[in-house]
Amino acid sequence: MRATATLTTAVAAAAAVLLTALTAGGCGVAASSDSSSGREDGAAGTGIDWTACKNLPAPAPGAPAAEVDWQCGTLDVPLDHDRPDGEKIGIAMIRAAATGPRPERLGSLLFNFGGPGGSGVDTLPGLADQYKTLRKRYDLVSFDPRGVGRSEGVRCLGDRALDTYFAADNTPDDRAEEKAYLGRIRDFAAACEKKSGRILPHLGTESAARDMDLMRAALGDDKMHYFGISYGTELGAVYAHLFPERIGRAVLDSPVDPTQNSAELSLAQAKGFQRALENYAGDCAKNGEDCPLGGGPAATGEVADLLKRLDGTPIPGASGRDLTESLATGGIAQSLYSRQLWPLLTQGLRQAEDDDGATLMLLADALNGRDPDGHYNTLQSSFVAINCADTRDRYSPARIREQLPEFRKASPVFGDFMAWGMASCEGWPVTGERSTPEVSAAGADEILVVGTTGDPATPYEGTQKMVDALGGDVAVKLTRVGEGHGAYGSGNRCTQRAVDSYLLDGTVPEDDTTCRK
Repeated sequence: MRATATLTTAVAAAAAVLLTALTAGGCGVAASSDSSSGREDGAAGTGIDWTACKNLPAPAPGAPAAEVDWQCGTLDVPLDHDRPDGEKIGIAMIRAAATGPRPERLGSLLFNFGGPGGSGVDTLPGLADQYKTLRKRYDLVSFDPRGVGRSEGVRCLGDRALDTYFAADNTPDDRAEEKAYLGRIRDFAAACEKKSGRILPHLGTESAARDMDLMRAALGDDKMHYFGISYGTELGAVYAHLFPERIGRAVLDSPVDPTQNSAELSLAQAKGFQRALENYAGDCAKNGEDCPLGGGPAATGEVADLLKRLDGTPIPGASGRDLTESLATGGIAQSLYSRQLWPLLTQGLRQAEDDDGATLMLLADALNGRDPDGHYNTLQSSFVAINCADTRDRYSPARIREQLPEFRKASPVFGDFMAWGMASCEGWPVTGERSTPEVSAAGADEILVVGTTGDPATPYEGTQKMVDALGGDVAVKLTRVGEGHGAYGSGNRCTQRAVDSYLLDGTVPEDDTTCRK
């Protein structure tokens, strides 16, 4: 888990690829032109009618051009998989045909880029150049999971109301602010129920995994080859648990720790983002004359002081809005997802010294799914809806207050933000399914699990936990030493060669292989 005219450097252009993938409009689905019909092996799926996509996101300035004939289509699946003959919903999909000779084609490679709540239909075209080697033998395929984007995307508040919602204080300092904060969350939940209540009970990860099996059948594949990133690793692991005999070559990049409940995950992320911030600050102080931070522990204090100042007095941001503490915290967190975004964080922090919040607001808008025209996609609404459908964990204000010291110790910058975020299911109209996902996959083919040592969002410690939960005879661990969220997309050639060899040739790397900078 997003504009200023100053974003003109090569690094800013690279960052724009990420921003475009998260905020741009997407692919329309028109009438049929080519049909892939489903098989009978365990699937209640129908065919997918494919046609040329419309309204694809424009390439970001400076992004590598990828000449791809994208096709879009919709697969009808049961709203409730316990009632396969009942009401159907449409799952929006996108694909690009393999470029190599047809006899060498391995089938489809299905991508989920995380979230939960991210749109695969929007994201895959922006990243196509990154996966061009894999496209030699695979059709590249992605989708909007149920409750996301074009697949019955969860809508709760209008654009202006979301501006207010995301800018509001998410780290209450007293009981009055706490009451106001929880009231906003309950109002948000009520709005989601009013606009999207029919689908909310059916948005759990297990339902999305069952949708993927219908996709596999409709695509004509005996086994599902898969590439999941971040939350996409949890989705892929749940699929492997449900259908171990149908999971083919699968890469889980930046794995979620499947053993952690919501509180444990939030605390781990507080530690992860704090570690990433300290790594950024050290690099900034060492290499940048314009660095607004000192190195060492003092850097954390400087960022915390900025957020405290914004809590009392917001500064002008972008599009006539003010940069608040909540927006600035989100913008800083967004910049730590990729080392390529670090220069934007430097720029944003320096601007903030002069009461200019434009760049930090750009980053916050990316995190929240807001485009330059002020329109929001379903990213954050879907994120909450899927999380609250999955987890039965609910945290009272008293329980959060009890845990605040531990969170603040983990991160003076992100601790309060992460702790109070545990209240996001307050008043949610659906009871969650479980505390942690079941991902054991005995009997599955070998699955490649790839972690990054400096990952802020899915901390590296969770990589081994995912390996163990899948099963030691199933999962193979690959480590990338470096910063950021996502190993394959970091540009690390060792990691890319290992993943490519596995997916294209079936060559499994030696367990516990390490790829360094």
